[in-house]
Amino acid sequence: MQTLDEYIDRARHLVPAPAVLPQLVPLLNQPDTDSGRVVDLISYNQSLTANVLRVCNSAYFSRGTAIGNLPQAVTHIGFRQLYDIVVSSIAAVTLARPQKGYGVESDALWDHSVTTAIAAQLVAKDLGFDEQVAFTAGLLHDIGKIVLSLALEQASARVSHEADTNGLAPLEIEMRLLGVNHAEVGGRLLERWQLPQNVVFAVRYHHQPGLAQDHSALAACVYLGNFVAYFMGHGYGRHSLDLKARDETLKILDLSPERLPEYMNQSFERLKGVKALYQIQ
Repeated sequence: MQTLDEYIDRARHLVPAPAVLPQLVPLLNQPDTDSGRVVDLISYNQSLTANVLRVCNSAYFSRGTAIGNLPQAVTHIGFRQLYDIVVSSIAAVTLARPQKGYGVESDALWDHSVTTAIAAQLVAKDLGFDEQVAFTAGLLHDIGKIVLSLALEQASARVSHEADTNGLAPLEIEMRLLGVNHAEVGGRLLERWQLPQNVVFAVRYHHQPGLAQDHSALAACVYLGNFVAYFMGHGYGRHSLDLKARDETLKILDLSPERLPEYMNQSFERLKGVKALYQIQ
């Protein structure tokens, strides 16, 4: 645990804790969410408020009705949709940067993360799980790469050797060179951000859902979202898709492999609109 914290502390300026997120997530599970509490949480962040209102006034949401303040936004689109906008706005600021340690250009990590979130949400909704939580975990599943990118950039020659000569995937390179991987670092980061345990476990074990204990179903949704994103071409760098883990994941969710093309098609249909809607410049 100390090693994970050391990497996070070195990169703390790259991943500032979004103070509003840990307070918003628990509200999802309250049957009668106090909209005033939601508005108060968001309104103290000027940039976040501006982004929420920008998205709410897009053609997709406004339907010709101008939305001038946060109470109107909650009334017009509902808390759960507003929550998706908030999470996406926060994530865009962090994920849209280039990650030189992984050879990732600007927006590539954001593109992959959004696709994963969409697919994970579709799977969760189909199976009757909490789709907003699946969207959150899918969107943040690779946030540990932001933490480790700087360390890998400083070892760029060894990274290239392991990838090009030995054919290792990023997860394997991380373990060989740093002794940790982005999934466990991401889980620890979200734990420090005080996000709920189910989101923490889903991110920490998105490559090994079977280890996520009571949260294996959510981790499995994120794994499949990640899997679908890469097969759709929304990935980056060298990546190893563990077919054994895929089969384990399908068993956890009681899904047949024949469902995967269906999720790909549904994700493709939603992707353009969602990316255009949530991309924060």
